[in-house]
Amino acid sequence: MAHSSKPRRQAKTAPTSTPKPTSKGAPESRPESTPEAGARPVAGIDVGKAFLDIALHPAPPHGSPAKPGSKPGSKPWQVANTVEGWDALAAQLTAAGVTCVGLEASGGYERGVADALRARGLEVRLHQPLQVKAFAEMHLRRAKNDRLDARLIAAFTALRAEYQDARAAPDPRLRAFADRLVFIDQAIEDASRAKLRLEHQLEPRLRRQLEADARRAGDRAARELARLAAELRAQPDLAERLDLLLSIPGLGEKTALRLVVQMPELGRLSREQAASLAGLAPFDHDSGKHAGERHIAGGRARVRTALYTAALPASYRWNPALVALRTRLQARGKTHKQALIACARKLLIYANTVLARGTPWRPATEPA
Repeated sequence: MAHSSKPRRQAKTAPTSTPKPTSKGAPESRPESTPEAGARPVAGIDVGKAFLDIALHPAPPHGSPAKPGSKPGSKPWQVANTVEGWDALAAQLTAAGVTCVGLEASGGYERGVADALRARGLEVRLHQPLQVKAFAEMHLRRAKNDRLDARLIAAFTALRAEYQDARAAPDPRLRAFADRLVFIDQAIEDASRAKLRLEHQLEPRLRRQLEADARRAGDRAARELARLAAELRAQPDLAERLDLLLSIPGLGEKTALRLVVQMPELGRLSREQAASLAGLAPFDHDSGKHAGERHIAGGRARVRTALYTAALPASYRWNPALVALRTRLQARGKTHKQALIACARKLLIYANTVLARGTPWRPATEPA
């Protein structure tokens, strides 16, 4: 039987990836490319309630999961989310030459390890879960588990570290005050829920219980708010910021306290940045010939709610500039809610301005 003269098919080999030259002749970099030789690895931590999963980017060659007190290897490893685990992790990362660590905000479970690593001199970057999720979708990642998430966070942290400076560590005083504000909000919500149940309860015995619950929750919120204001005023720098905010007509003590505690960046931002951070910036929704409605989104929800609540009385009575703004917007056909959002945004701009200048509010003088 004659053999075919057709040449034998050779096995395919994976093509070598050649960096695409840019217009300047330098190779184009990729998000997950390996850094230059000698670059320090970056760590990513997937935070859980009981455990921390850690991975390095780029992973050191060879090795095995690290044990407490040993140098970590190429595979992700796990430590307990406890004080002992944080100390062991800090020693492991230091031994591996890591100076930058990234982790996701995880409902407060990340606070302890972040503080412990910062105390050991490591740079800690806190990411929003939405950012890491978008990074995974960009790379078409579908598989998900704790160790894969740690690798993903490490790669994302390494990418961001190339073009964005790390933020300063948060003021520990403000964190404690912010926790107190959340407690006050919860007490107010408890009182509101009790009053709502009271509307639909007819039995006298249960009505008395609900009335007592609402009264206790309201009193608790008022006491804690007064205590928080007194403790904050014991800090001279924070007291000065509070007094500057209280000089703005229509901005009450509760809203001013929230801005001091939950928006410490005020005074160092542009008006656009401040509005976006508070979730009061209207974002475009256009495509081609379609011109969609502008909507506010994102930002710090509790700050936005406080400003929106303060804007209602301020734009009807207490702040003449906001009264004029609301009247003008409604005359142009804006809805009541749109006008109030604009007034809340303007109130935030006033707060940002007085803190940036360091002088109390001065109303605009009427032209002669």
